[in-house]
Amino acid sequence: MQNAVRVEVSRGKNESSASLLRRFSRRGQGLGLVRALRKRRYYVRSKSKNVEHMRAMVAGARRAAYNEQVKLGKIDPAARRTRGRR
Repeated sequence: MQNAVRVEVSRGKNESSASLLRRFSRRGQGLGLVRALRKRRYYVRSKSKNVEHMRAMVAGARRAAYNEQVKLGKIDPAARRTRGRR
């Protein structure tokens, strides 16, 4: 395992096992260990330069078309739908 991080907690006086475990898991989350391990869980192949470039070109064209529609007054940017929960 590369870039190993050691998380160590010592039990305080009159500290229960549950609070010790909770402190350990919070420290692990604070260091981003859980997120990093979940990210590494499945290998995701990186995209080639050509694929990334084509994706950027499509996104740029889509953005240009949207801006053109706004300029022509066909789309109201203030009435744009929001993403996520309301």
